[in-house]
Amino acid sequence: MSKTNWVLEPTHSEIGFKVKHMMITNVSGSFGAFSASAKTEGDDFSTAEIEFTADVASVNTGNDQRDGHLKSGDFFDAENHPQIKFVSNKVEKKGDADYIVHGDLTIRGVSKPVAFNAELGGIGKDPWGNEKAGFSINGKINRTDFGLSWNAALEAGGVLVSEEVKFHSELQLVRG
Repeated sequence: MSKTNWVLEPTHSEIGFKVKHMMITNVSGSFGAFSASAKTEGDDFSTAEIEFTADVASVNTGNDQRDGHLKSGDFFDAENHPQIKFVSNKVEKKGDADYIVHGDLTIRGVSKPVAFNAELGGIGKDPWGNEKAGFSINGKINRTDFGLSWNAALEAGGVLVSEEVKFHSELQLVRG
């Protein structure tokens, strides 16, 4: 069977994350510049070969000082590692619309195997005849596994920034 190409529809997609701050509240952020593509056999996303990149310079937490710190050598080191990249190596179908996407995530030049939960919201045609597929993708990683180890101890115990980073993304792909 020939491969079907799917590309990101960026105006209906978002990449978000949350990190616990001071062990008491979550700080949210996003990446404004990213791309994604998938190759499938027809509409069967369990056969998908997926690639995703995010531009580190586009990180946005709503605070310029914090965003600058995230881009610095303490965290992403955007000057030397301008992109975050994910390449899938297996997609497991777990239900009618549920998948686990396995692959290698590269942050700051460090690649590690990860798995994300993906839910297919559906496939449909827009008013202009373009076929689209929508996904909600969730997961978490330990940021220190990727060399993002900066932190500060708190006087009352604990640390300023959690090691766990939770991801939530909404992606809309269009058949290319």
